[in-house]
Amino acid sequence: MLLAVNALVMLLYGADKLKAQRGMWRIPEKVLIGAAVFGVFGAAAGMLVFHHKTRKLKFRIAIPAIMISEIILIAVFA
Repeated sequence: MLLAVNALVMLLYGADKLKAQRGMWRIPEKVLIGAAVFGVFGAAAGMLVFHHKTRKLKFRIAIPAIMISEIILIAVFA
């Protein structure tokens, strides 16, 4: 299940990159960051694979912060 969610989030980042390249309607940044809460590893992979949002400071801070938070939560509650 977790793998599927991360794969979907990665594809979401890829879809937004494709839309950006084609000048189409974009996926809002709030949606991309919100999706990262559920699939942060997919979001990070999508940023790297598709070279998407890698220059945006908001994403360069938010994605690692979400990742660290989730790792801490897993360590505390596992």
